[in-house]
Parts: sequence; C-alpha cells; structure tokens
Amino acid sequence: MNLYSRILFPRLMDLAMSGENLAQYRRSLLRDVTGEILEIGLGTGLNLAHYPQSVKRITSVDVNPGMSTIAQNRATQAGITIVPHVLSGEHLPMADATFDTVVSTWTLCSIPDVAQAIREAHRVLKPGGRFLFIEHGLSNDPAIQTWQHRLTPIQRVIGDGCHFDRDIAQLVRQTFSQVNLTTFAEPSLPKVGGYFYQGVATKN
Repeated sequence: MNLYSRILFPRLMDLAMSGENLAQYRRSLLRDVTGEILEIGLGTGLNLAHYPQSVKRITSVDVNPGMSTIAQNRATQAGITIVPHVLSGEHLPMADATFDTVVSTWTLCSIPDVAQAIREAHRVLKPGGRFLFIEHGLSNDPAIQTWQHRLTPIQRVIGDGCHFDRDIAQLVRQTFSQVNLTTFAEPSLPKVGGYFYQGVATKN
C-alpha cells in the first residue's frame, strides 16, 4: 500500500464523507441496529456516532490501516469497543452465522471482488440476519452512465479503488433473495457520483 493510500487518502476521504448531507443517511440506516455487528469498511469511523446507544461493541474490517487512528478516536467518543481486522471483505475469518447485522456504507464501490464480499457478508450472517448498505453506483440515466464508465478508470486511482459504475442492486440480488431497496440521486453531489442505493438485504 502506497503513502497516498495509507496517509493522505484517509484524511481526504474523511473530509469528503463527513458532511450532514451524508450523515442523514447514516442515521436512517443504523437507527435500529441490534445484536452482534460486523462493519465492512469501517474507514475513519464516521458511522460510529450514529449507532444506537445500546451498541457497545462492533467487529470491523478495513483493508487500509491508515484509517484506524481516526476511527479509534471516534470509537472512544461513541463509547464503542472496536474489534478490528485489517483485511478486505472478500475472505472474512469469521465463522458462518456469527452476526445479526452486517453494515457497509460507501465501501462496495471499492472492494476488488465485490460479489465475493457480498457472499461473505451473507455467509457470516445468522439466519434472519440483515445486511444494511448504502452505496453510490450506476445511475438510471443512460447519459450519466456513459460518463460514469468513462471516468471510473480515473476515479479508481484518485479514489483508492472506487468505481462510479457498479450496479449495486444487481450485485446484492445475486446473493440475497430478499432485498428492500431505494435508489435516488443525492442533490448535493455531482450526478456522476451521486446516484445512491440504500437497502436492507435479509438472509433467509
């Protein structure tokens, strides 16, 4: 991992992702989370302030060790103990049926083998467990899609692996048969990166 990814990118991402326009979606997604929780792509810990006060412990996965110092400070402020794992989401070391909830926010865009990561999320969920996600991805507007495809190679470099053009709904439904999903354009963001997928996928 190069110096940009480990030192500069975590701070740039934290600045870009910390606004109220995104915090509202974090609150909505996490407001009733319970049980044993795994967060894939903890990043700098921007979700931590939005978990219910009853949540005191989270297992986390993040491939970038440069995120951990910022995340740990936020965990202390939130009164949450983090059990961290520095690895990507494609090959989780946890046993089958370990967690009640798996959370992923703005992370599926950057995991190299995202389909495998979603299968792993399904595997570690208990029966009836929920995969909660919010992500940006492929727009429903063909003209915007054209620009998303054109700009993704550049975005992958600038955004440390991030893709503009992943069809998140299709990816999740390849593994989960029960998916409650909302798609919308976030008006505060450029159209190429502001088409959002927010949903809950339940393991049968």
